[in-house]
Amino acid sequence: WLTDRKKRDLQKKDADIQRRIQLIQDFEMPAVSNCIRSSRDGQYLMVTGTYKPRVRCYEVAQMSMKFERGLDAEVVTFDILSEDYSKVVFLHCDRYVEFHAQYGRYYRTRIPKVGRDFSFHSPSCDLYFVGASREVYRLNLEQGRFLNPLVTNSVESNVCDINPVHHLFACGTVEGRIECWDPRVRSRVGELDCALSSITEDTMVEGLPAISALKFKDGLTMAVGTSTGQILLYDIRSSRPVLVKDHHYGLPINSIEFNDPQDLVLSTDSKILKIWNKHTGKAYTSIEPESEINQLHVWPDSGLLFMANEAPKVLTYFIPSLGPAPRWCSFMDNLTEELEEMESATVYDDYKFVTDTDLENLGLSHLIGSPLLRAYMHGYFMDIRLYQKAKTIAEPFAYEEYRRNKIRQKIEETRDSRVKINKLPKVNRDLAQRLMEEEDSNEGGKKKKAKEASSLLQDDRFSALFSNPEFQVDTQTEEFRLLNPVVKQKSKKKREKREKLEDQFQEVQEDEEEQEEVEGRGSDDDSSSSEDDRDLVEELRRQHRDIRRERALQHRADRERDAVTNLTPKFYELKTGEEFMKDGDQKKHSRRKMKASLGERVQLQEESDKMLRLSGQAVGSKELTFNLRKVEKPRETQRKLDEAQHRLERKEVRRSAGQYLKKPRTKPGTFWKGKKKK
Repeated sequence: WLTDRKKRDLQKKDADIQRRIQLIQDFEMPAVSNCIRSSRDGQYLMVTGTYKPRVRCYEVAQMSMKFERGLDAEVVTFDILSEDYSKVVFLHCDRYVEFHAQYGRYYRTRIPKVGRDFSFHSPSCDLYFVGASREVYRLNLEQGRFLNPLVTNSVESNVCDINPVHHLFACGTVEGRIECWDPRVRSRVGELDCALSSITEDTMVEGLPAISALKFKDGLTMAVGTSTGQILLYDIRSSRPVLVKDHHYGLPINSIEFNDPQDLVLSTDSKILKIWNKHTGKAYTSIEPESEINQLHVWPDSGLLFMANEAPKVLTYFIPSLGPAPRWCSFMDNLTEELEEMESATVYDDYKFVTDTDLENLGLSHLIGSPLLRAYMHGYFMDIRLYQKAKTIAEPFAYEEYRRNKIRQKIEETRDSRVKINKLPKVNRDLAQRLMEEEDSNEGGKKKKAKEASSLLQDDRFSALFSNPEFQVDTQTEEFRLLNPVVKQKSKKKREKREKLEDQFQEVQEDEEEQEEVEGRGSDDDSSSSEDDRDLVEELRRQHRDIRRERALQHRADRERDAVTNLTPKFYELKTGEEFMKDGDQKKHSRRKMKASLGERVQLQEESDKMLRLSGQAVGSKELTFNLRKVEKPRETQRKLDEAQHRLERKEVRRSAGQYLKKPRTKPGTFWKGKKKK
């Protein structure tokens, strides 16, 4: 997702990207690469791809493209018949077969059914085509005509191959069978059912496995790939596979290659390339590119790999452990040795990696889902300039604190060069002292505990525990006070056990008879352990009582202080700019709190109440709640009852003057057409 300009800038800064090698110039296709082959003389490399359909030939000695030709249809597969690029056969998806010479297209013909693969039989100069038909078509290049086809027992065939030693022709069918033919007599010499053999105990197969890849290694070894993701290694003298390897992806195997020096097999599906031992099936390594793999090609007798894939660039990998670099790029061996010696991490200077917690602290949680944040693993990438601005606003004095800490660290580093004295660290002194005591006391006892204590003090991974003030253990908190009796009890048990072992050791040295008495003290140990448990429970109860008593006293002191502050006059002073900024931050916090859900607000309110109870100090922005129900006293209630009784008595004695002031009521008249009618 980086722009081209950012990539160029990154290439100037990043040492890893600068060391990347463009082995062959313009080694790519406009959209997709389908097939890749190398000539037998090791001088040329040909690649087909789309869009538009084309073939490109590269001269490896010059590390550049030699020529490019446009084609009429997409290439299914192709093969180089000559030592160089002068004779090439292309099988197209529209049933056409094209023959290309050095100057260009020489001839094209058509086969009756859609072809899927073909093989060249050099002794008879025949081309065998398999595809969506039960017949295997034979085209003789010497006579220039089709010969009688080979009729298989299957409906369709997917792949075929010819053994390089005894020229046995084999084709893989959609029913999961391998049919072998002898080209000399044009008759079937064997049939192998691979579908049942591909099903093992740890494989999950859905549907009938079809043959999707086929490759001969030598006169006896054959590798078969299925459409369900299994590779079967056969000795052609046996009907059972020697080894079954599963990719565990359920994708069809599209390419199989052999590495003779290391006895390795390279198999690919559309997702991954796996390299494994052909005798044991143990994984050697694997390569999982970003795009789907179409075909694999290994440069003969080397560790150089090419993969045609669903992307413009043709993937190139060099694995030195598989073999040396080819002669035309022998400098690769020296470069890999230099890369092994040099190590440097890739750093993206323009982006900062942040987590959800970092975004909440910076107040940028609302940017999740926007283009300003790029999701990556468990966090996000954001522009470093935006991060620095948000950091400055959220923590305006962070740089000053950072600068003071750095100065303090530099001073401490200079002090380290002086004569060192074994003393306790400034942070977590009690923990360090306890670990030192365990290390000293366990020298004659258990070596494992002593080793753990010494490793904790000397290990660099835990150095911040005794140097960084942020890791200081607060012994005044309720959690620590409730846990402290347990720690004390454990240390007490360890001390008593150590003393008991020392006593036993001395008694054994003095007299062997006393050893039986020491061993017969199991009941005393049981009683002491039960007494220790009771002491632990009592200590925990006492701590709970002390905490409750302190809370009550603190609450009473807060009430008295509030009463005194209400009676005393209050004085106010003008706020400075920093306090106004703090008030602004509190307003932002309140607005953010209003946007939160009800459960989050309740949790925040409980935490704030707890902090107020624990602190016991008068701080600003407190929230006071009032109960509107008024508690009435007995005298007040009696007074109200007397007033109501008096009002009733006055109402009965009162003489109304309404009968004298009231006028006789007259009936309303009726009107008709605006005039009053009597």
